[in-house]
Amino acid sequence: MNLAEYKGVFVFAQQVDNEISGIALELLGKAKELAQPLDTQVTAVLIGSDVKNLTSTLAEYGADRVIVVDDPELKEYRTEPYAHALASVINEYKPDIVLVGATAIGRDLGPTVSARVATGLTADCTVLEIGDFPLQPVPGKEDEQKHNQLLMTRPAFGGNTIATIACPNTRPQMATVRPGVMQKIDPVKGATAEIVEFNPGFTPNNKYVTIKEVVKAVSDVEDIMDAKILVSGGRGVGSAENFKLLEDLAAVVGGTVSCSRAVVDSGWKPKDLQVGQTGKTVRPNVYFAIGISGAIQHVAGMEESDVIIAINKDEDAPIFDVADYGIVGDLNKIVPQLTAAIKEALANK
Repeated sequence: MNLAEYKGVFVFAQQVDNEISGIALELLGKAKELAQPLDTQVTAVLIGSDVKNLTSTLAEYGADRVIVVDDPELKEYRTEPYAHALASVINEYKPDIVLVGATAIGRDLGPTVSARVATGLTADCTVLEIGDFPLQPVPGKEDEQKHNQLLMTRPAFGGNTIATIACPNTRPQMATVRPGVMQKIDPVKGATAEIVEFNPGFTPNNKYVTIKEVVKAVSDVEDIMDAKILVSGGRGVGSAENFKLLEDLAAVVGGTVSCSRAVVDSGWKPKDLQVGQTGKTVRPNVYFAIGISGAIQHVAGMEESDVIIAINKDEDAPIFDVADYGIVGDLNKIVPQLTAAIKEALANK
């Protein structure tokens, strides 16, 4: 493999029902950052049916070029045609880096494509940067250190350690990133991108599944990733009924209730409200961590919040290490008092 042939940062621009997914726009922002030290361009790969109208959005969020694979076989996501489309783009255009969102679609598509093009993939990355690998040159082998590598950092061993991984000998370097980890850039209205139409041809075979019916679930649960204020509860809340205290606080501050994995495992709240490594990554303006110990798996999903307020009876709880404000005490007493004080302050405003 001639690594010098591989250039550019590519982003799989996931779309569902002709709407660009937020993770695609987040990855374009990160791709712009990675492309600068490599002096290369950012390419969005848009796959679907009748999706050419979405190219302008991708350009406004940072794509220098959009490769459009448009075919009726790509109307709904199916592993085989989508994997064929993305793998064909990689083989044809030889990108240096390929970023995929770690969504339900991306977690299926990314590994399938990486195997098909015979390269590695690092999943659920929290940090991506360009640097040297190994990070520190091996004494006596300084000349073997490789430069301008994609350094992919992710939690490992259940979140108990952090691993930085590189793919120095094959291309492209592929990574998946969870929604909410990276940040979108401010869109540049009127920005344009080079549009390239590419179709490798699609011949249905025994790997093509047949979609009989699409049933869309209707949920009245608010997406916690969009919330500006989150009131999050952990095992320390004590019971599902006791979450009424958090709901009252959330109602007063105009926030949304969320929770830790322990709460979901106990059946107190649905999975959609879970924050953390196995839940959602959130970046609210204010994050109340109530009865949450602060395990690294949870912190990984909320540590980028602007202001973190922790309430816990254990003064040594790890959550206080990341909190901007901490209150040690019984949440059953503190939360109602806090709710009442905020309500009174708002009434007198």
